[in-house]
Amino acid sequence: MTVKERPLLRRAEAARLSDVSNDFAATNPPSGATLELSDVAYHYAGKRGQRTAGLGPINLMVGAGEFLTIVGPSGSGKSTLLSVLAGFLKPQQGQVRLAGQVVSGPDPALTLVQQEHALFPWLTVAGNVAFGLKSQRVPGDEQRRRVAAALAQVGLPEYGERRIHELSGGQRQRVAIARALATRPGLLLLDEPFSALDERTRTDLSEQLRGIWQEQHITVVFVTHNLEEALKLGERVVALRDGMVVLDAPTQELSVEKLRAVMEEG
Repeated sequence: MTVKERPLLRRAEAARLSDVSNDFAATNPPSGATLELSDVAYHYAGKRGQRTAGLGPINLMVGAGEFLTIVGPSGSGKSTLLSVLAGFLKPQQGQVRLAGQVVSGPDPALTLVQQEHALFPWLTVAGNVAFGLKSQRVPGDEQRRRVAAALAQVGLPEYGERRIHELSGGQRQRVAIARALATRPGLLLLDEPFSALDERTRTDLSEQLRGIWQEQHITVVFVTHNLEEALKLGERVVALRDGMVVLDAPTQELSVEKLRAVMEEG
């Protein structure tokens, strides 16, 4: 790939925009959207056309501005659920609604952060964060403001002109989160975004993410294998097994031991 992009933020301008980024984020907060799943099911075709493990049918409601964590063993349907929520898979049964509107495909009102950050190495940090904004045809001045605000929120206010290869793993995930935040989604989906990071970086990013959520009131659905992380981050935990919801409870009513017991039943 030979594509080159002039940096969106000059060093002097980056410093200036960083000073106003907190005010911009405070006066222009994204609003969380209500998420509703009604009898949603998706199953994969096996040999001879037989259905194999997949998802549901399940019913689930996530309130506007709520932080929901989802846990479950491998093959429990977590990834399928996120793919359905993100609009990558169309439910074979039921509907997904975001802010009352049916999700029929990828939508700018929601965004997904995965374990693999999927950043573009030929773009600067600022270029990566602005990528979704360009797709949405956000004006240039607004792009620069949002990029500066998002980078400040994830603790990288001076990193706009750097290249991806210059960043650590934790910094790359911060950029991926900043890219998601810059589009001002109503729903933020995260698929084990910290699982490949060392424990200290993972803890730091978890605390940073929860702080952003508390300030911005974005609706968050966070998938993890780490039960302690699920309880620490979320207001509510949903456990999946064999594509079905087997537990849905506030975090204050749960413990790691109870979660593990539910997931191991059957």
